[in-house]
Amino acid sequence: MSDEKSKVTDKASEIAKNIWLAGVGAYGKAVEDAQGKLEKAGVEPPKLFRDLVKAGTALEDEAREALESTSRARSSVEERINRVRENFHMQRPARIEDVAALNKKVDQLSRKVDRLSKALAEHGLIPSGRKPAAARKAGASSTPKKKAATRKKATARGKSPASKR
Repeated sequence: MSDEKSKVTDKASEIAKNIWLAGVGAYGKAVEDAQGKLEKAGVEPPKLFRDLVKAGTALEDEAREALESTSRARSSVEERINRVRENFHMQRPARIEDVAALNKKVDQLSRKVDRLSKALAEHGLIPSGRKPAAARKAGASSTPKKKAATRKKATARGKSPASKR
């Protein structure tokens, strides 16, 4: 049995030695390849440098083109937004003062429409009991309590709310 153990041990030793020699051989080959490349690079550094510069230039051009196309796309979008703002007169956001000024103008126009409607009614061009459109709209914004109170007062006097106006 010891003869068998000895054979197995010898076989294992031989396998281990072969593995070691294969590793040393791979190391030697890598060193030779590196020395060959180093010698080649020592002889041709200008060509290697030129190749690297050429590759860097190509990459720079691609990056510059991508940046320019992105910039063009962004400016195109900004131009479209500006055109939409111009079309809708939205150069700046509405301020409370702007809204108040518009409200004042609407009130002035409503008063003018009321005066014109009254003048037309006085000349018999429209029925006098009919309320002008601007006044009807303005009255529609009053609260339901105010309307109910107006109806009660008019009814108590024996008049309809429409004839009061």
